[in-house]
Amino acid sequence: MDITLTSKKQAWLHAIRLRTLPLALASILMASFIAWFHGAFRWEVTVLAALTTTLLQILSNLANDYGDSVHGADSDDREGPVRAVQSGIIQPSEMKNAMILLGVSSFLCGIVLLYVALESWLLFFTFIGIGLLSIFAAINYTSGSNPYGYMGLGDISVFLFFGLVGVLGTYFLHSLDFSSTLVLPALSLGFFSTAVLNINNIRDIESDQKAGKKSVPVRIGRKAAIRYNWALIILGNVSLLLFSWLENAPGALVALLVLPLMADIGKNVQRKTRSSELDPYLKKMAISTLLWVLAFGVGLVSFS
Repeated sequence: MDITLTSKKQAWLHAIRLRTLPLALASILMASFIAWFHGAFRWEVTVLAALTTTLLQILSNLANDYGDSVHGADSDDREGPVRAVQSGIIQPSEMKNAMILLGVSSFLCGIVLLYVALESWLLFFTFIGIGLLSIFAAINYTSGSNPYGYMGLGDISVFLFFGLVGVLGTYFLHSLDFSSTLVLPALSLGFFSTAVLNINNIRDIESDQKAGKKSVPVRIGRKAAIRYNWALIILGNVSLLLFSWLENAPGALVALLVLPLMADIGKNVQRKTRSSELDPYLKKMAISTLLWVLAFGVGLVSFS
């Protein structure tokens, strides 16, 4: 292991995984930029949605730490960062309590968001259902009796919740409206977010195989997973081109300035073979996705 946890504070910080939070905020920012572009932006929606999403992401990270330790994916053979429960510093019962606290907190924050944003009770309860589904997805990725992450379904979940649900749902809370062209930037973010997970799963391919975790790289092999990673990066940027054309928003193409960074990440993921060498590119892909969204937003608002 690259890092040895020596205190509870350090263990909790590693379990929270601060490096994943920029990715969690990306969908909120993208939807908010587009709402601003369409004249429908609401500060209170952005702030409350960002807080709710952050809590859900932390919940997902804690559940992942707990689930992988319980199911054996975080064994001594794993070369990635050490996990909090695996280290023994945080007990499984403590992690469960923290998960309950995060689940309740994210639900209550979501209730406030919906109360502020929506006037229709039908819409309110529809979004409550989406929120509960999000909490379920966050918890059951690698924890529970039948974690869907162990069946290779994590990519679908990330694509839906970080992309389509995150962007389209947040935009609707801003505007109470929908446009079919919004699917394209939502797809971009879904592709990039899935690439982050895919890099994670390429890094852990050997330990996941031993634990019976059938992630996409385990199922298709490392070479195909590398091609899959390139496809996600390319498709995300192609979706941007289509959105810019259909919305007559050339300013959004400022996001393409981040493409060389993403391409460099793709090249290094292809070249590096050791898990310890691949680990930094999870953070780099998450940050590059956030930079892509910020460039997209600044260009959209300033030059279109």
